[in-house]
Amino acid sequence: VQEQVRKSMLTLGKQQPDRVLAMCQDYLLKHPKLVVSHRVVILRTIELIVGCRVEAIGSPRIKNIISLASDEMTRSKEVIPDWQQAASNILVAVGNRHINDIMEEILGKFQPGVLPHIYVVQTLASLSDSNVYGMVPFLNAILGTMLPMLSMAKQDSMKWVFASALCHFSDSILDYLANLDKAPDPTVRKDTFSSEIYAAYEILFNNWLQSRESKLRLTVAEAVGSMCHLMASDKLEDQIPKLIPTILSLYKKNTEHYVISKSLCQVLDASVNMGSRVLETQLDSLLLVLHQQCSSLSHARFFFFFLSLFCVCACFCIFVTIYAFNINFLFPPATPLPLANSFPDRLVVFVLQKLENSNERSRMGSLAVLRHLINSATSTMENKKLLILASIRQPMADHSNKVKKRVIQVISAMAHHGYLELEGGELLVQFIVQHCALPDTYQVLWPKLLYYLTLPQYSNATTPLCKNLMVLGSKKKANQDPSFNIDFTQEGMGAFLLSRYYVEIISLVVIFYSIVILEILTCQEYIFNFSPLQSFLYRCIGVTLQQCFNKDLVKKQLQEILLTARHNDPVEREGVAMGVGLCAHSHLEGTLAKLDEFGKSDAFKKSPSIFNLLKERNDVEVEKVKSTLILCYGQVALNAPPEKILNRIDQDILGCISKHFNTKDLTMKLSLIQSVGLVARAISECVKKQGYIFSRKQELITVMLDFIKAEPADSLRTPVRHLVMSTCCNSVHDFFFFLIDALLGRLSPRCSDPNLTIRTTAIDSIYSLLYIQLRYEGFSLDYKDEGVDGLLLLKDRLENPDHSVLYKTCSDLTKVMSKRLPQQQLTTLVFMLFEGLVDSQTNCCRASSVILNTLLKNRGAGLQEMVKVAVGQTVLILASQHLQTVINTLVNQPLPYDSWTSEMWMALGADPIVANQIIEMVMEKLAIMAPYVDKKESIIRGGTIKCLCPSLNNIYESQRITVTAFFSELLNHHVVTELMLIDVLMNNMMERISDLCCTVRMLAVRGLGNIAVGSPEKVHHPHAHTHSTHTGAAGSITAFSVLLPSCTSIFCVLVQENDEIRCASIYLMGNLSKFGSGEPVFKDQIHNVLVSLLLHLVDPNPQVVKACKYAMRVCAPVVGSEQITGMFQNHLHDDKSLHYGEFINDLTKYLVRHKHKTYHCIGEEDVHLFFKSNWPEVRAGAAMFIGMTATPQYCKPHVFKHYCTITV
Repeated sequence: VQEQVRKSMLTLGKQQPDRVLAMCQDYLLKHPKLVVSHRVVILRTIELIVGCRVEAIGSPRIKNIISLASDEMTRSKEVIPDWQQAASNILVAVGNRHINDIMEEILGKFQPGVLPHIYVVQTLASLSDSNVYGMVPFLNAILGTMLPMLSMAKQDSMKWVFASALCHFSDSILDYLANLDKAPDPTVRKDTFSSEIYAAYEILFNNWLQSRESKLRLTVAEAVGSMCHLMASDKLEDQIPKLIPTILSLYKKNTEHYVISKSLCQVLDASVNMGSRVLETQLDSLLLVLHQQCSSLSHARFFFFFLSLFCVCACFCIFVTIYAFNINFLFPPATPLPLANSFPDRLVVFVLQKLENSNERSRMGSLAVLRHLINSATSTMENKKLLILASIRQPMADHSNKVKKRVIQVISAMAHHGYLELEGGELLVQFIVQHCALPDTYQVLWPKLLYYLTLPQYSNATTPLCKNLMVLGSKKKANQDPSFNIDFTQEGMGAFLLSRYYVEIISLVVIFYSIVILEILTCQEYIFNFSPLQSFLYRCIGVTLQQCFNKDLVKKQLQEILLTARHNDPVEREGVAMGVGLCAHSHLEGTLAKLDEFGKSDAFKKSPSIFNLLKERNDVEVEKVKSTLILCYGQVALNAPPEKILNRIDQDILGCISKHFNTKDLTMKLSLIQSVGLVARAISECVKKQGYIFSRKQELITVMLDFIKAEPADSLRTPVRHLVMSTCCNSVHDFFFFLIDALLGRLSPRCSDPNLTIRTTAIDSIYSLLYIQLRYEGFSLDYKDEGVDGLLLLKDRLENPDHSVLYKTCSDLTKVMSKRLPQQQLTTLVFMLFEGLVDSQTNCCRASSVILNTLLKNRGAGLQEMVKVAVGQTVLILASQHLQTVINTLVNQPLPYDSWTSEMWMALGADPIVANQIIEMVMEKLAIMAPYVDKKESIIRGGTIKCLCPSLNNIYESQRITVTAFFSELLNHHVVTELMLIDVLMNNMMERISDLCCTVRMLAVRGLGNIAVGSPEKVHHPHAHTHSTHTGAAGSITAFSVLLPSCTSIFCVLVQENDEIRCASIYLMGNLSKFGSGEPVFKDQIHNVLVSLLLHLVDPNPQVVKACKYAMRVCAPVVGSEQITGMFQNHLHDDKSLHYGEFINDLTKYLVRHKHKTYHCIGEEDVHLFFKSNWPEVRAGAAMFIGMTATPQYCKPHVFKHYCTITV
């Protein structure tokens, strides 16, 4: 998410840089206490915008940005690298074009006599690199101000930044002097800076170079090397006897030798260029130390090994040549002078003498120097070729493979410079050819190398052993060598050890390689932006985990993979999914469990605002994480063992994937399509080996078609359409076979399309589909069907635009299709043709009708079972065009509706659009029509009710349920009061409360609750003077007393795992309060269950939470406190979130302080039960509630003690 937001802001910034920069600046100024990580991201965004559009930004905005960045950089005196570096980078980016404005701001914070902020100096150093021509004119003044500060610096960090700045300043000056033809001021000379540079050099060399801090020593050494080129020749000549030994001594004090070698190379280059006379006195010690460096360099860090070796060899070459090689990429160029003092003879003799030493390291170092001399000092070495040819023969006889490798490299260099043409050169060629003709050692090494993996004394050789085994195994596998398959029972003791400790070895290898690969993936020092590499590494982890038998280790590594992946990278998402899928091959149960756990984790929580999206934790869109999870399920299905996966596909894989089928996010859609394709491939492979009926095939096909339909109609080439079609074509064959009937139904009406190209393409497609159908039926590839081949003859008739010709062609086409399609495919074909009746092209509508008629004439006899469905579909199509007429016709059918009429209504209800239109039409009618006609001859009379009452005691539950439901609904309308039927109905409902049937009891309770709606005066005016009112009130009270046990049992119901039961019971509690608020017994029950309702405000089911809020709002007056009522009414809204902790804190404070009755009704047993709740949210709420209510001053001692015990 962080990266995507930054890209979006950068895109906006490129279009409107001033506005976006103003927005970022205002946000930072208005939020001075914004967390550092958030500020850093915004500052980096500003840097990106300035870097690419600095020329389009107005001068006032530039000055504001400079001021903002300067303030952000120096606001904190402490060093906070990310924050201050981000601000510094903005100044550097602006300085590339507006150097004067930048220097005006920076020099204001770089005043004489006062140590500046570290990042002020760092910014000056960075500016000197990025804008050489702009900064060099300022450097003389900057150096003059800096020199007194060097003596004031006491902390190593300040010394380090000054030394680093001096190094950068020196490099910039040298770059400027080397390109004077491009410089704005060509009069600048080296002596302009010599005095200030030498003064700084004395402090660095005499004081700081001896520091105990390794990082400072190396930086000072690097600075000294760059500064030597700018020192006056006489000053440098005086310093060489002290400088060179000091730098050489640093090799012993530091493990990082590259910087030392680079500095030494620059010092030697400067000395030779100015014609030093004292350099010869240092030559012996120099050659000895440099040769030791070449011999002792380690390959552990290859990049730094290469640089160090290059620098050391460059030092050698300075002695023998006129700087003929290019090392500009390591340090700034210096103008070479003809060498007065060069020492080629002494150097070559020294190297060749060292070459005679039989020590492997010494000989390898000598060969490395010799190779470099041959390549870099061509002219100087010309008269020494024969001597080198003679000397190289001795290391050629060395038995060390490492030495032989170096010899071959030297021979290669010699070949490029004419050595092999000389006498003795043929021996070198023979040496190379000889080593190319070594005998095949495969049979010796395979599988013998495997034995050494089990022996502890060879543990350090694990890496080369594995590399060689991989090469050997790959070649044997490619050549189909029978020895590739190893029988460990026949291979001796080593194989016995390998097989015995196989599990332990593999577990150790899994731990080692998984940790190494994950460290590479998350490494910040070397950031990989090469996604295919990361994808490959994830697959490596998956293959490695396949061989691991430690289930806990597998789950831990899967967790690391899912948490560390960059889910916003599509290639990496697929790599993660492949890795997880490969792991599932051996660990299906554990992998599915981990994916389910990950799907419920915090990784799927969204961030509320755009700037909060930039925070570190919320750096990936939830949709991207879901996409990774979806792909993982698809890969698990594909890679899991066939004998295990079929039983898990419906519930554990498709059940998790199908929750996201309604998404509108493009990435998730593509992942869903891809995952469905992988599941289809998995099923296809399994079906080949075992019988299986895929019950969700129709559902997946429907989803795929819905994805296509949801795409914009103005563009055919969309990623979703392309992937759906590819998935359907490349997935399970049975899927495609299932699509043939649907495709024929779509394509056949297109044979009358107004566009000729579409007509001909449609019939070509039908021709291909019918031959595919024949292949599925078992016919061979060369089989020719006369009827299908006849379609090609119809193609010529499609060129005639006459409608009658086209319709006749469609009819003939249908006759061919009807002969070739099996009976089970006709249903889908007919329905597709029904949809074609409302096609946007009139010609295609008529063609659908023609094809449908022809099909029914030829195959209608076999469609008897789908006649009702077909008629229903026809009525649905008519309703889509003439809804009012269809509805009026169906409504006027005699009651009760017969089966055909019911089928018509069901067909209309199956279409969501038509169903919504019907509901709106009916609701409109109900709004303008009277609910009943008040006539004396109304059927709802006492006689009718009395006739129905005996059915309430019928032995058949269906009759009792029907009559109870009817009476319950009557009580919901005021008509029962007007007809004086309420007493009879209410008494019957009271009797049904004890019915054996749960449904009857539920309907009876609902009916009693409906009294509050149908006859509210019975509830709110119990003291009216009419006899019926007294009777109704008495009945209400009686009913209420009977229903009170349901209130008491709410506490028990709340612990049920069924969400619907919990939700319904709480709503019942709220509805009962409508007519029981005045009863003391009801008040007692409300006080008893209030704690239960409070704790379930954090129920994991949102519908239960909503029900609790409703019940507490409507029951609030019963509690007997205006303040509590106000709290419930103001805070417990259905559509608003609730800060649960603050709400409970305020409520319990009121209850405790005012000793409210509810506080004394809080039972020990209730809270104790909630500690055993199935939901952690409720258990946490119970603990919070006890902590807030169990106060010693208000709580009884034994209750307080009990609370403490159960809490602990």
